[in-house]
Amino acid sequence: MARANRREFLGHMAAVSAAAALPAILPSTVLARDGRVAPNEKIGIAGIGVGRQGQAILAQAAASEKTRIVAVADAYWPRAQEVAAKYGCAAYQDYQDLLARDDVDAILTATPDHWRALVVIHACQAGKDVYAEKPMCHTIREGRLMVEAVRKYGRVLQTGSQQRSMEPNRRGCELVLNGAIGRIRRVIAANYPSPWLCGLPAQDVPQGLDWDMWFGPTQPRSFHTDIFTPRANPGWISFVDWSGGEMTGWGSHGFDQVQWALGMDEYGPLEIWTEGPDFDPPTYTEPTGRGPGEAATSSPKVFMRYPGDTVMELGDGPPGGAVFIGDEGTIRIDRNVVTSDPPEIAERAMADPAVPLYVSDNHMENWLECIYSREKPVCDVEIGHRSSTICHLGNIARWVGRHVRWDPVAERFDDEEANRHLDRPRREGYELPRI
Repeated sequence: MARANRREFLGHMAAVSAAAALPAILPSTVLARDGRVAPNEKIGIAGIGVGRQGQAILAQAAASEKTRIVAVADAYWPRAQEVAAKYGCAAYQDYQDLLARDDVDAILTATPDHWRALVVIHACQAGKDVYAEKPMCHTIREGRLMVEAVRKYGRVLQTGSQQRSMEPNRRGCELVLNGAIGRIRRVIAANYPSPWLCGLPAQDVPQGLDWDMWFGPTQPRSFHTDIFTPRANPGWISFVDWSGGEMTGWGSHGFDQVQWALGMDEYGPLEIWTEGPDFDPPTYTEPTGRGPGEAATSSPKVFMRYPGDTVMELGDGPPGGAVFIGDEGTIRIDRNVVTSDPPEIAERAMADPAVPLYVSDNHMENWLECIYSREKPVCDVEIGHRSSTICHLGNIARWVGRHVRWDPVAERFDDEEANRHLDRPRREGYELPRI
């Protein structure tokens, strides 16, 4: 494991920062249809990217009486065939062929992060509703274009932030939002590590894997199983070219709860800054566990100031939520659990909250019900984008290493270097479509 100094890392990031978007080309058969499902019809579901998480959410959809599994697509052809055989459906390697099917009403996608925006936008253009894994996008600009595509083409998109459909999480966020502990002064989130650089050596590409397709909009490099696997030694989730590290991995869960509890689903913080040593990411040149990389990329410490002078700091908070410190107590929210000090605050549900939160008891079923009703699901595309934005702001804070102001309306910084991290260039043929 070699270490890249800050200048080398920022030089690498400069090579993968803001490029102009051009329209991608889609077959005419893929472009929009009405895409509505009658209440008495089963929803034709397809999975795009059916690895570990993709198979998990596909199984959830298949368990519903509202669905039928129609097709799957994956860059790894043997995996696509295996999953298709399980459900007795069609298999594809190129997802655009799948999108051309008239019997596909909705897609679930759990591709690596760098593919998410293209898949979602193309699905919207093809008239399909979408369940998109978190983090919803790889860059802030991607997220805004995904919102625009969902709205323009009248689609229903659910982001896979399933804690919004867990009763303790909803109750905890509702307590914070409705003043059960008074004014919120501080929020302590987990200190999620940022991604680092990949220098892993070449291995033989497995038979049936379209490795060039796997890279999509990013620059191709030699195959290595610890790139292809999401969480391995270390896996693509830890590398900056394909993900935002655990800042976007677990951070998309924790920050989503912060946004919900603070009433910021369509807004966000106003300032970000860091304290501590300069960001100093390693370059992994051999398979190594995530520990050293995560230790190196967990500093400097990140802070964000929300409206009302509520400051969120990344520290010893829980990974699936945060600790909210108010004038009259403390509430701690994690996955499927809420506690408080004093304890009786979290032990009671608010009888008639002034600001009630969206009630969903099952994340997948909520999405499927909204496909019929055409209402927004509990984690609509705007919410998914805003929660992902907080993750990206955390990484940008470390990469820039100074105090910057963020405009949540314009989605721009007051700093040109920081603005260059709002998006990344893409390979020819994989540009983001114009919406």
